[in-house]
Amino acid sequence: MKNKKIKKHGKNLKKFWKLGMEEFNTQFFDINQNGELVVKEGYYQYNIMDIVKKYGTATRIFFPSILENRVRDLIELFNAYIKILNYKGKFYYHYVMKSNQNRDFVLPAIAEGAHIEVSSVNELFLVKRMLEQDKFNRKIRVTCNGPKTEKYISLIEELREKGLIVIPIIENHHELERFKKFKGEVGIRVNLSIKIDAHWDKKYNHFGFAEEEILKIEKIRNLSVLHYHISTQNEKIEGFVKPLKRAIALYSKLKQYNPSLDTINFGGGMAVPYEKRKRLFSTKNLVHQMIKTAKRESDKLGIKHPNLVCEWGSYFTAPSQITVFKILYEKSVFKKPDTKWYFIDGSFIAHLTDTWSAVRQKWHFTTVNHLNARRLQKVWLAGSTCDADDRYTASGSYILLPKFTEDVSDLYLAVFDTGSYQDTFENNHCLISKPAIVICQNGVVRLSRKRQTPEEIGKLFGWNGDHTK
Repeated sequence: MKNKKIKKHGKNLKKFWKLGMEEFNTQFFDINQNGELVVKEGYYQYNIMDIVKKYGTATRIFFPSILENRVRDLIELFNAYIKILNYKGKFYYHYVMKSNQNRDFVLPAIAEGAHIEVSSVNELFLVKRMLEQDKFNRKIRVTCNGPKTEKYISLIEELREKGLIVIPIIENHHELERFKKFKGEVGIRVNLSIKIDAHWDKKYNHFGFAEEEILKIEKIRNLSVLHYHISTQNEKIEGFVKPLKRAIALYSKLKQYNPSLDTINFGGGMAVPYEKRKRLFSTKNLVHQMIKTAKRESDKLGIKHPNLVCEWGSYFTAPSQITVFKILYEKSVFKKPDTKWYFIDGSFIAHLTDTWSAVRQKWHFTTVNHLNARRLQKVWLAGSTCDADDRYTASGSYILLPKFTEDVSDLYLAVFDTGSYQDTFENNHCLISKPAIVICQNGVVRLSRKRQTPEEIGKLFGWNGDHTK
């Protein structure tokens, strides 16, 4: 099939593959003269095909500079509007550990000024390990979300005794009672009675307190943070501004009983343009509106401007990693003669598990090579497990990829925005190996994790040696 919309070279080719476009988080991606995918880091660039030749597939490729740029830009953006609008509160960004706990992700974010958010005792244990290894100074702030087991609470207390600013976010009455004698700052989570148009907006929410419950509590020892989280993949500015207005009204009432209260943590929810089909609002406009709203509402109520805390996860981690597979072969789709199955040497069930989450994640695909191919093919993708559901059909539509010809006999597939959650969601379904992880930083390409061997996978399932005796 010939496609008249693209040419062999030039800007139209980049536009077709949605590369080099800031609104789609692909501003660091480009195509070289050989039609291969490259990623820019300053004036240096990484040829993804060269990485594939050296390390094979399936492989995750992480670019710390992309993560660093996004963290630095957001902090600078909030601080700029705080100054422009004469806002008196401070801004803190907390890196969300659950979005990607890999050391190579966490440390670059901290280096650019990120604080930390954890959701479990094991994530907090990693913070303890970083503290022991002197990886950050003690001015870093750590918020602790999620239900608190006794081990979790004990570790919070231990780190507080060691001088770390660790702030447990109280989720329920049990935790409220348990932290009555805690000597450090605490926060409380509210389940705001508000509805927005987003992917996660449940009628019944088991996190936090209802607004009326919090107001009945009145005095909370050492309360410094009012925390809420509304949704995920929030694609409208109203979905951030509307809850913030309501939270400030509640904050004002709570502050009457809790003068130490000085911060609103508005959680996560920032959308990522995974499919690259439509432009989302600009981050610049969103930040402007949030600072403007916080100032206006606070002034209206006659209260001191609260500090603002952001816990966006995927916004930072997702665009900084791609996953690469080899396309093994093609096969005709029965009763759909214009579409082909392209089989990959990986799995949507095992390696891109978020495809099957409640959000039913959709992805943006290009190939690593032959991006300047003149002939394209309507494609559905099939994984390498035995499951009929291990496939990606773009919700019954199709993906356009280069057509197999004499000149295009080898193809490698790049899946964008896989830096968030996919590493922890992945599994060994059908005993498929977990991908290798490659890090590209400061012009150096290094292997962070080898692809699993059959022996390593066998040990995970108890096959440690000869069990026949």
